[in-house]
Amino acid sequence: MRTIAAAEFKARCLTLMEDVQATRQPLLITQRGKPVAKLVPADNGEDDFIGTLEGVFRIVGDIESPAVPPQDWESS
Repeated sequence: MRTIAAAEFKARCLTLMEDVQATRQPLLITQRGKPVAKLVPADNGEDDFIGTLEGVFRIVGDIESPAVPPQDWESS
């Protein structure tokens, strides 16, 4: 992981952000030699949970009605 001083990051911020986006490599920002922040590439949204199983399986039958009619239910 590359490191850069905070003052240099401030001066070259936009260029460094474009570089991190292009290379997908994070950048560690330091102040007086100590890490203070990390610039990482943004996710592209492909890790979204909704719709990940689309086309993997098929639903057959009625999935909304209960499997056992209500008159056969027991309460405890």
